[in-house]
Amino acid sequence: MSIESHLAELERRHEALSKQIDQATNSPSADTLELVALKRRKLQLKDEIARLKVENTIH
Repeated sequence: MSIESHLAELERRHEALSKQIDQATNSPSADTLELVALKRRKLQLKDEIARLKVENTIH
């Protein structure tokens, strides 16, 4: 898998998590622990995307 396709997949998953977080936030029965886990995963993806972009521009 190329770096570009890997980045595209990570960005797609990041966007999907954003939508999932929005839906959970607007739900009256939102599970706080699940929401925290989703936000943590979204942040991890964002960090990984940023790291790969930096590494890709250095090499």
